[in-house]
Amino acid sequence: MELMERVEEVLERVRPGLQFDGGDVELLNVQDGVVFLHLTGACAGCAMSTMTLKMGIERALRQEIPEIRSVEAV
Repeated sequence: MELMERVEEVLERVRPGLQFDGGDVELLNVQDGVVFLHLTGACAGCAMSTMTLKMGIERALRQEIPEIRSVEAV
């Protein structure tokens, strides 16, 4: 399975929590172990979006996909 597909599978498990709060996440690219995401909806302007990105999404991705080094919002 391709790395982008594996990342999308993990995001599908994280997405309901984001959607519950009126937000969502869009996968843009994976390059050299870095996942590039676009936060949408309520997540786009939320003061907690950095914590959501690093402590929530990045942690989930790194637990399931060891080759992921970091997650960046674009």
